[in-house]
Amino acid sequence: MAEHCAPTFDQLAHSLGFSCDSAGGLIEVRNPFALENWTLPVLETTVILGSVLALVLAIVRLRRHGDPTNLVLWFGATAYLFIIEPPLYFPAAFGISGHVDTMFAHNVFTVDFLWGRLPLYIVAIYPFMATLAYEIVRMLGVFRTHGAVIGAACVGFVHHAFYEIFDQIGPQLRWWEWSTSNSLNQPMFDSVPLPSVVVFAALWPMSLAFCVYWFVGRHEDRGDRFSGIQLVWRTIVIGLLASLGTFILPLPATVLGAGSTTVRGTIYALELVAVTIVAIPTLYRRWASLRREGPSGSAYTNDFVRGYSVVYLVVMAVLWLTALPDFLDATHGRTRDGDPIGNPWYTLACFALAIVCTAGVLTLPKGSATTRAVEMSEFRDVSG
Repeated sequence: MAEHCAPTFDQLAHSLGFSCDSAGGLIEVRNPFALENWTLPVLETTVILGSVLALVLAIVRLRRHGDPTNLVLWFGATAYLFIIEPPLYFPAAFGISGHVDTMFAHNVFTVDFLWGRLPLYIVAIYPFMATLAYEIVRMLGVFRTHGAVIGAACVGFVHHAFYEIFDQIGPQLRWWEWSTSNSLNQPMFDSVPLPSVVVFAALWPMSLAFCVYWFVGRHEDRGDRFSGIQLVWRTIVIGLLASLGTFILPLPATVLGAGSTTVRGTIYALELVAVTIVAIPTLYRRWASLRREGPSGSAYTNDFVRGYSVVYLVVMAVLWLTALPDFLDATHGRTRDGDPIGNPWYTLACFALAIVCTAGVLTLPKGSATTRAVEMSEFRDVSG
């Protein structure tokens, strides 16, 4: 695939320590102890394990309760990945190189696909993060109470908080590198493009969550059941429409901000503010309402998400703490090794919000003894 090695990708790859010639083939497996630094295998282990366990939980829920929501969410997020990402890796192969240049390059990890473009952990992070965010909002009963639009906005908000903890540290630890000369990545928010902060951290999971609830979740709430064929086509449609939503939702910034980086950045920020204004009071009111109402036999809980949210936050906290000396020693936004640093205050705010969301579902009233027994049985199945 050397013929599809764009100059920008080649430049980014060399800055990360590899080249198109050494990027491997369709699939490449490497020694995890020979990667760029020790944080890469820690990151991929955390994400891949979480994604696999989320998939197991989804299968268990479908088999035991006939609830396909988690499974459709998992595969819908994966379908979205394979629709969105390949054109970004090989714009020439998709005939869009005249409009889209390489936006970023991932470093090489233990398992890579597509000639070093797609690490396995990136395949895993889409359904993993989507599951954490969707299930936190679902446990708070937002979808059932407020419907698809408000529920989706809350999922986008929660996903954004969890994702930006990871997004803001990635460039410093050489997990990937952005092309800062690409106009699609402008304006930059320290080491991260603001379009990524808004679109990929908040708007795409919002689009996915809306589609999942509209096509499956609301029917599940009514007790409807689907055949295998119905689930397959709904999952494919969810992936396609979620991709379309990722194009539609940023349109105000794309259209009104054409020709002005400042205007585009301002509109992106306003879209994120709008999601936040909707989500924070909604999530708090639902949590407070459930705390007042006390235990409910019909309450939905997900002990895997409750537990693994804590695992994810602890791992990310450790990674941030170990990166802190270089971060604090950075000058002009770069470490001594020349790696760009993220925004500390934004990261702290996202950490705080993610911790509050996790604490919120951990402090919900326990359901009935029967409900708790079923949930704990599922959790034991998932955790082995």
